[in-house]
Amino acid sequence: MRFYQSAKHGLLILGFLLTFSSVNAQSFTNPIMGGDNPDPSVVRVGNDYYMTFSSFNYVPALGVFHSRDLVNWTPISSAVNTYLGSVWAPDICYNKSKFYIYFTVDCGAGGYHNYVVWAEHPQGPWSKPVDLQVTGPIDPCHVVDEATGNRWMFLSGGRRVRLSADGLSTIGKVEKVFDGWPIPRDWVVEGFALEGPKVRRIGNYYYWLSAQGGTAGAPTSHMITVAHSKSIDGPWELMPTNPLVHTWNYDEAWWSKGHGSLIDTPDGRWYTVFHAYRRGLLSRGRQALLLPVEQTSDGWFTAPMDTLVDRPLPLPIPSSKNQSVQGRHSDWGAFWVGPDWRFYQNYDSTRFHVADRTLTLEARGDNPANSSPLLMVAPDSGYEITVRIDLDSTVTAGLVCYYDEHFYVGTGVSRTDRKRWRRGELRRVGQHESHNTIWLRLRNDRDIVSGEYSFDGHQWKQDQWGMEVSGYNQNTLGQFQSLLPGLFVYGKGKARFSELQYRTIRR
Repeated sequence: MRFYQSAKHGLLILGFLLTFSSVNAQSFTNPIMGGDNPDPSVVRVGNDYYMTFSSFNYVPALGVFHSRDLVNWTPISSAVNTYLGSVWAPDICYNKSKFYIYFTVDCGAGGYHNYVVWAEHPQGPWSKPVDLQVTGPIDPCHVVDEATGNRWMFLSGGRRVRLSADGLSTIGKVEKVFDGWPIPRDWVVEGFALEGPKVRRIGNYYYWLSAQGGTAGAPTSHMITVAHSKSIDGPWELMPTNPLVHTWNYDEAWWSKGHGSLIDTPDGRWYTVFHAYRRGLLSRGRQALLLPVEQTSDGWFTAPMDTLVDRPLPLPIPSSKNQSVQGRHSDWGAFWVGPDWRFYQNYDSTRFHVADRTLTLEARGDNPANSSPLLMVAPDSGYEITVRIDLDSTVTAGLVCYYDEHFYVGTGVSRTDRKRWRRGELRRVGQHESHNTIWLRLRNDRDIVSGEYSFDGHQWKQDQWGMEVSGYNQNTLGQFQSLLPGLFVYGKGKARFSELQYRTIRR
């Protein structure tokens, strides 16, 4: 058992954290990006940080976020506006005055393809996706050999391939150069899964962080393992105290911790950004967490607060004001399609219009499943969304918690009917007098979804269709996605959404 896992050391750290929090407001509590923000990748350019995440089947994809303190993040652009397939495990990097994002696309029967986009500024515009013609391995990572200036792309399975000077094509064949850390046979994991390489030069070494054990499965499955080498060509030496970050038992607040990047502050301190499921809330997906790490005298890294990641932690970069992880709830009514709002699988910029905090959305399909709903990432374990809906023609519009086209739960209205869906099936239709304007409310309180409706925005009636949705997660449904709230319109015509309010439910 490693020293920093000892009960005594844990109590000392906990005491420090509680003391720090009580005497100094300069602290934060994980997650730094609540809700489904998996496979985080972060880069620092001067005093600015930029981060992106896997997007899966949502478009616009690869939302880019900006921060000055590694804790409070603001969306600034989306790098991909075309549906290519399910977008996985990006790597954002900066090289020769340009920003790049390398990423994998699951094309279904077409297998896995690796792409890159680039921009001169992280706000965009971003280039069209470039197919690197590398199929099979996933999770690309860009790194430069400082001895030669050659650019490389490292991939899952301990593989790599050389990149061209502009980083937009490959040279030669993919080669295997690393076997990963041998996970003990008695550990309960999802599989070996040598994935998520994050390789960077720090001091005299190149450090290779890997995501091993499988991203979901048992709570103890995922982890961050470390190896280093003085040459980008290896050989790679395994860290004796692997893994760096891991969920050690089922009682921890965060499950399946893994897939991490190392990031530094301007004054030379080190952190890891990674993802994890909150215990008991797997439907929310993998959330982004931040943890301080320390470089040891023998050239390795240690994470002494690994098991205390849910406690208040010192802000990486102190601020002149009291800060915590800030939400963007008040801005969601502006309906910024991109990092905040995204469609499922289909993106057509002519389908919607936003003016005066009102979204006009053209109908698509004949039910919520094929309507390509407009969704958001809700960061809270409990939340409530209220919206006014003005109906046009024969459309049906409403609010939905959506996993995919087969599994969703929601409430909708037409001019004459109220409708509810469970497990993707229309369950009940209630008629009402003709109304063009109706208010709906959707509540997800720790995976119990319920709703209300109103004809004047003041007097509310409870719908009797509540449902428990904890099973809407990767372990049961696959695709690595999560249950996201949002809006839908189907039929013929349009609907207008306004007066949107998001409220956190606290317990």
